[in-house]
Amino acid sequence: MSVTDREAGPLAPAEAPSGAPGRVLVPFGQGRSRGLDADELGAHGAAMDRLVALGLPVVPGLTVPAGAAASLCGTDTAEAAVALVEQLAGRRIGDTARPLLLRLSASAPTEIAGLPPDLACLGAAPALADDLCAVIGSEDALYEVWAGTMRMIAEYALGVPGALLDDALLDAPGPRVRTEVLLSLVAKHGSRPFPDDPAQQLALAARALLGRWDSPRARRSRRSQRLPAELAVALHVQALRIGPADRSGYGTAVSRDPETGRPTPRGSFFRGVRRSAPPPHTGEPLDRLTGGTALLEHSLLTLERHLRAPVSVDFEVRDDEISLLAASAQPRPPLRASVCLAADLARDGAIAHEEAVRRITPAQVQELLHPRLRLTGGEELLVQALPASPGAATGAVALSSERALELAANGTRVVLVAAETSPADVPGMLASVAVLTGSGGIASHAAVVARGAGKPAVCGAEGLRVDPAAGTVRFGERVVREGDPVSLDGRTGAVYAGTLSVSVAGPPPELSTLLEWADDTRRLGVRANADTAAEVETALALGAEGVGLCRTEHQFLGERLPLIRRVLLAADPAARDEALRALEHAQHEDFTALLTAVGDRPVTVRLLDAPLHEFLPAPGQALDAAEEQRADALREANPMLGLRGVRLALLHERLYPAQAEALFTAWAEVAATGIRPELEVMIPLVSLPEELAAASAYVRDAADTVASRTGVEVPYRLGTMIETPRAALLAGELAEHAEFFSFGTNDLTQLTYGFSRDDVERQVLADYQERGFLTASPFARLDPHGVGALISLAVDRAREVRPGIKLGVCGEHGGDPESIAFCDGLGLDYVSCSAHRVPVARMAAAHSALRERDDDSGSAR
Repeated sequence: MSVTDREAGPLAPAEAPSGAPGRVLVPFGQGRSRGLDADELGAHGAAMDRLVALGLPVVPGLTVPAGAAASLCGTDTAEAAVALVEQLAGRRIGDTARPLLLRLSASAPTEIAGLPPDLACLGAAPALADDLCAVIGSEDALYEVWAGTMRMIAEYALGVPGALLDDALLDAPGPRVRTEVLLSLVAKHGSRPFPDDPAQQLALAARALLGRWDSPRARRSRRSQRLPAELAVALHVQALRIGPADRSGYGTAVSRDPETGRPTPRGSFFRGVRRSAPPPHTGEPLDRLTGGTALLEHSLLTLERHLRAPVSVDFEVRDDEISLLAASAQPRPPLRASVCLAADLARDGAIAHEEAVRRITPAQVQELLHPRLRLTGGEELLVQALPASPGAATGAVALSSERALELAANGTRVVLVAAETSPADVPGMLASVAVLTGSGGIASHAAVVARGAGKPAVCGAEGLRVDPAAGTVRFGERVVREGDPVSLDGRTGAVYAGTLSVSVAGPPPELSTLLEWADDTRRLGVRANADTAAEVETALALGAEGVGLCRTEHQFLGERLPLIRRVLLAADPAARDEALRALEHAQHEDFTALLTAVGDRPVTVRLLDAPLHEFLPAPGQALDAAEEQRADALREANPMLGLRGVRLALLHERLYPAQAEALFTAWAEVAATGIRPELEVMIPLVSLPEELAAASAYVRDAADTVASRTGVEVPYRLGTMIETPRAALLAGELAEHAEFFSFGTNDLTQLTYGFSRDDVERQVLADYQERGFLTASPFARLDPHGVGALISLAVDRAREVRPGIKLGVCGEHGGDPESIAFCDGLGLDYVSCSAHRVPVARMAAAHSALRERDDDSGSAR
C-alpha cells in the first residue's frame, strides 16, 4: 500500500471548516500561529505542535482547546472534527481499502497523573468490523480495543451502571463476544443505542472523557497532586490508520540505551491496533521493525537537541513507515543517559560546558561510581543500620580479620562482620569485599577505612551479636553462621541474607569529560586522603590534585606492630633504639614509594596521631609479665582524648624526629630522580602554641640532620591540624608557628559537641533527628553553626597573622557536597577526602562555584 504525502512527511497547513464549530478545531502544528500555548492546547497538543515545527512525521490530528473542549460533545463540532481528521489523514472512515478510525485523548497543561484513558476505534461499527479485521489480519486486535472504548462510553456517556457492565462482562469468553454484550446492554439500559455514525460516537466519547475527568475519583487525584479541582483539559482527536498487522502497529521508544547511555533507541513494538493500557506481553524489539529504525533515530536525535533531555516517544507504524503519536522529555531518565547527553550537547555546542556540569549532581556522580544491589522485593532483611561507605557487595561472613584473610586467600569473597574494628583489623578489612559492624557510625574507624579503600560498609547495626567461639552472628533472633552468604548496601545501610545480584559499577567515559569541565569551573582544590603509594595512584586516577592527608600511623600496623610496641614498652633503651631504627628504615621505604607516586604534586604528611591504646597488646597478650605491667600502666579510660598526637611525641621524644628524618631522606632520594613533591609536614592534636613550637623544633632539627648528611635542603611547609576547639580559638597564635592549617573536622566535631563519634550515631543522633533537633549527622555534614563557626573564626584569626597561610579540610566532610560548599564559601584552598569520593568532591566544588556566580550575577542585577 502506498502512503499519502501527508503521512510521509511534515504536515502541510490545513484549515478547519469555516463554520462556527470548525473554529474551535486546531490541527496539529497550527496552535502557535493562533497564539495558543499549553494552557489551551494541553501538554499533548503543545508537544504535537512542537513536533510539526521540527519537521518530524506525526500521526495526523487536531486539538480542541481546554476552554472549548465541551463543544466536542455536540454533533456539529464532532462532525467538523471527523471531516478535518479525514482531510489531514487522506483517508475516510468506512473506506475498506484504506481504513480510518479515530482516537480521542485528553491532556492537562502539564504532564500529570490521573488523566482519563484514551478512547480508540471510534468510527467502528458492526457493518465495518469484518472488513477491518480482514485488513488487520486479526479479529482480537480490533475487538479488544473497541470493547474497552465502548465500556467507558456506556458508563460515562450513556448511563449504564458500571457494576452492571462488570457483571455482564465477567463471563464473556472473548473480545468479540464482549463487544456484542456491550452493544446489547447499551441498547437495553443506556439512554440510547450505541450509534454507528462516527461523529455521534466521537461526541459520546468526548462526553465520556469529560465525565470521567469530572468524577469524584479524578477530583481526589487532583487534590492529591495539589492541582485545582476545576483544572480544564484539552481534547485531541487523532487518526487511527488501520493496516495489516505484519506491516503495522505501534510502540514506545527512548532515545538512549539505559545501561550505556549511548544514543541508541530502546523500546518495544506491538502489532495491531493501539490500546489505552499496555498489552500483557512485552512486545517485539525495535530492530524487528520492517522499515528499520533510521527515521525513529532521526526523530529522537532531533528531539534531544530541541528538548536538551533524553526523550521518549510513542509511535505508530503504518505500511512500514513511522509517525509520532506523542513525545516528551523523560521525567526520570536513566542516569547514564543524562550524563552522556549532557556531554554530547556540550561537545556539539548546544549548551556550554558549565551548563553540562550543572546537569549532573554530586550525588549522581557517587551513584555512578558504586555498584548497587538489584532488589526484587523478596529479600530477607537482616538489619537496617547506618550507611557508612557507598557500594554494594555479597560474600561469605567472616567473624575475624584472620579468618577474612584466610578465606580471601582461597578466592572467597568475604564480608567482615565485627562488633567494631581497630587498626589491627585493617589487613582483614582490605581483603574483604565489605564490612559490617555492630557499633560506630559514619566517622568510625570501620567507615573511614572502608571509604578510603572504596569498599561498602554498614555500621551501627543494632542487635548484632558476634560470637566468634560459636562461629555465629545474631541479628535479633536470626542466626547466621560464619561462611554463610550475606549481601549489604552501603548506600542504604541494608543487610540481607543470601547472595543477591549486584549491578556492575562503571561510569560512562563521558563522566570523565564532565569532571574535567568541572575542574575548569571550580576554584576549590580537591585532594585525597591516602596512606600508601597504591592509594595515591588510585586517588590520582580519580582526579585528586595531591594528597591532603597521609596518616603515618597506618604504616605501623601489621608486621610492624611489634616494633612500635617495643618502642613504647621496652624497658631496655638499647632495645627501644633498635626498634626505632627499624621503624625509621621501614618508614623511609614507605615514604619513598609514596612520594614517587605523588610526583610533583602537594602531599601533607601527618606525623603519628593514633591513640596509644591502638598499639598496646590486648590484656593477656604481652610478651611477659613485665611488659604486661607496663602496658597496664599506659592504658587509659578515654584514649581518644588521652596520650596521642603531639602529646605522645613530646613524651617519646624520638618518635617525631625519626619519622621526619625518614620522610626528608626519602624526599632527597626521590628528588634525585627529578621528582619534587610539594611537601607539607603536619603536627596533629595541638591545643597549645607551646606544643606546636616544641614539635616543630623536632621537625626542623630532623631537616637539618638530613641536610648535613645528604647535602639536600628539603623544601617543606610546617603546619598543624586544627582538631580541638582550643586550637581553633588560638588560631592566630598557632599561625605564628604554622605555614598551613588543615582542619580535622572529624575530631573537631566530636570535641565541639562532646560526642563520641563511635557511639553516638547509633542511638543519640538517630533520636535527635527524629525529634527534629538535627537534620543530619554532624559527622556526615559539617555543622555550620557550631563547628563551622569555629572554623570561620580560625580562618579569620590565622589570616590576620599570616595572610598567605594555606588552609584546607581533611576530615570526611571533605567529600560531602554541602560541607564542600561551606568550605568554598570560607575561601579555603582545598578539601581532602577518601580517594573514592574525589570525583564527588570535584563535582560538588564546581556546583558551589556555579552557585556563587549565580548569586553574584543576581546581586549585580
